[in-house]
Amino acid sequence: MSADEDYVYDEESGEWMSASELAAKRAAADTVEVRDAVGNLLADGDQVTLIKDLEVKGAGQTLKRGTLIKSIRLTGDPQEIDCRYDGIKGLVLRAEFVRKR
Repeated sequence: MSADEDYVYDEESGEWMSASELAAKRAAADTVEVRDAVGNLLADGDQVTLIKDLEVKGAGQTLKRGTLIKSIRLTGDPQEIDCRYDGIKGLVLRAEFVRKR
């Protein structure tokens, strides 16, 4: 922290903190942690494997247990991940049915 930095009052904690500290705290609060079925933290670009056979509504297809899904994207929802799979557009999976590879 530098001596010329602005300090602001954080109403949540009741403390004075530098503007940069407060901005970092708020950015961290906005991030959503997405965890797979066994508790591993997921991130954009991770590869996951299905732990259960899943019937894909609207595609008339079933994804089998052990299917590898490459390059997932987080949606901002702690239980949903967006992914691509051959022949299925707009596939969204629940994090509870995948395991990080």
